[in-house]
Amino acid sequence: MDFQVKPVGKTCFATGEPLVPGQRCHSVLMEEQGEVVRFDYSPEGWPGEPPEGCLAHWQTLIPEEEVSDQPQPMDTESLFEFFEQIIEDANPAQEKISYVLSLLLMQKKRLKLEQSERDGDHASLKLVGSQGEGPYVIRDQQLSNEEIQQLQQELTAAIYR
Repeated sequence: MDFQVKPVGKTCFATGEPLVPGQRCHSVLMEEQGEVVRFDYSPEGWPGEPPEGCLAHWQTLIPEEEVSDQPQPMDTESLFEFFEQIIEDANPAQEKISYVLSLLLMQKKRLKLEQSERDGDHASLKLVGSQGEGPYVIRDQQLSNEEIQQLQQELTAAIYR
């Protein structure tokens, strides 16, 4: 018989108090209405013996909460707000970042390409927001792979500061 055992719970089954990371707990598997259910007990809530009819019993340590040093991805609306902020600032130094952001937002279908235009040696994109924002005119930056990598790092730093 194969069991799908859920990870340790957040609270003690008996007391309802939170289980403390690094603390020992008792875990039992019981059958209820044809399903295997896991119950976790803090040391204070443990009755001393496994409940009658339990399928399995063991002790374990409550895992420490994982703290990731990796930034969490930004949702599309937050990225769009950041894009609008950069466009509003109209800082020429951020043209490349706004271009990369516009491509990302087109990929996420938050911006739509209305038309592309060429003015001499320069191409630009006329974009509109999926909810009627804009139009935004973004100059095509024709970036190299190295520039794209550098801009990705700058963009990540700017978004997650």
